[in-house]
Amino acid sequence: SIAQQLYECVDVSGEGSIGLITYMRTDSLRISDEAIASAKNFIINNYGSDYYPDKARVYKTKKGAQDAHEAIRPSNPELTPESLKKDLSNDQYRLYKLIWARFMASQMSNAIYDSLTIEAASAGYLFKATHSSMKFPGFTKVYDNQPDDQQEYKGSPLPDLKEGKELRLMDLIKEQKFTQPPPRYTEDTLIRAMEEKGIGRPSTYAPTISTIMDREYVVKEGKSLRPTALGEVVTAFMKERFGDIVDLAFTARMEEDLDDVEEGKKAWLKVLDSFYGDFETALKNADEALQGVRIKVPDEVSDEICDKCGSQMVIKSGRFGRFLACPNYPACDFTKPLVIEMPGRCPKCGSRILKRSSKKGYTYYACEKGAECGFMTWDVPVKEDCPVCGQTMFKRSGRGYNKPYCINEKCSAFVPEDKRGYRKKTVSEGQTTQAQVNAAEAQPETKAEDTAKPKTRGKAVKDSVKTTEAAAEKEKTAKKTRAGSKKTVADSPAKTNRKSTKNTI
Repeated sequence: SIAQQLYECVDVSGEGSIGLITYMRTDSLRISDEAIASAKNFIINNYGSDYYPDKARVYKTKKGAQDAHEAIRPSNPELTPESLKKDLSNDQYRLYKLIWARFMASQMSNAIYDSLTIEAASAGYLFKATHSSMKFPGFTKVYDNQPDDQQEYKGSPLPDLKEGKELRLMDLIKEQKFTQPPPRYTEDTLIRAMEEKGIGRPSTYAPTISTIMDREYVVKEGKSLRPTALGEVVTAFMKERFGDIVDLAFTARMEEDLDDVEEGKKAWLKVLDSFYGDFETALKNADEALQGVRIKVPDEVSDEICDKCGSQMVIKSGRFGRFLACPNYPACDFTKPLVIEMPGRCPKCGSRILKRSSKKGYTYYACEKGAECGFMTWDVPVKEDCPVCGQTMFKRSGRGYNKPYCINEKCSAFVPEDKRGYRKKTVSEGQTTQAQVNAAEAQPETKAEDTAKPKTRGKAVKDSVKTTEAAAEKEKTAKKTRAGSKKTVADSPAKTNRKSTKNTI
């Protein structure tokens, strides 16, 4: 969503609302000639001609890449991250800086290092030490954190040694290490793995991760994605019933087929026919096999303690998502919602802000103290604090560019509700007007007035009944008239027919 904001428009001082990057749902490495020329001018003017290679760098796009759009790059290289820092949020600035620096570095000269390697042999063992010192920074010039990054690469400085010189052992440090399981996927490593396996495309990476998180197949712990019990059950079921479809090779082949359809190499109808036949059969078999079968999702142990009996609560999965429940059911039936802690602090009391859902499924954000504090909002809390008052800032919920704002009424940077970007509803869309509110509040006061006029109300009811009866009688008479007219048309001579028909019409 941050990349979407940079792509759509950002208010830039002196420039107005502009898009800062090109279309981001692409894995193409192609760069337009205009962008290459613009980067060349910027590099030579700001770093010197030594930092630009003899020939412009052109990168080859891999097979199967979505090449309808060029590579992700800044729309105008002259707009440096530092020049835009005051107009961007912290997350926007960091992402734009990453894109800008990567693009500029890709068009610059190589960095040059002097390397020194020392090999020492003793008792049949070979010891090796290396050191590198930078001779020319090249593309690393655009990274202002270059010294820190390079420190680990260079290694510790080595003494000036000569070949064949005898060394004396000063210390011997032993380290015991154990084989570790592969680390859990993060969002970044999962996208990288999908890319390596040929699964998905840049336009589907983010929605895929959002889907498995929204459906609670995985939960985020720090930066890692941990599979839930529900996710493991669904995965096992899909492998059992739809093994051919959830196979990595099948998904990669399907992506290639879709690319061929896009390029006109294959007919889309044939691609669908080749897939849907077997899929329909598997779907029917699974439906029949699961008639009356209920798949149980194992409970997950949580750190929460039951308020009633003091037991360690478990996480269960229900129709409306995951929730906390006491494991001693039915002896103890205590449950409570599984809430998500949001960034920032409650503007009223400084406690945690939790993400909750209403009975109708709408998401809102409230203080962890509930009614004791009373803070609740539909706006989404963000990591940034207000630069004026220091309180947590919020942003409008929904898609698109949502700029954070301060909701502290005592702050000079306070943004009122009608200025936060929400679309105003009309009366026809269900918005209650002040007149309707006043009328609703006045109803108890007008009750006595209504009671004081019983005759008028009774007369109105009687008049209404009489009007209804008269209308019914009139409709009955009209039906008889139409029936008589039809009979006249059938039995009368031609001249009478025309007259009767005219009267009937």
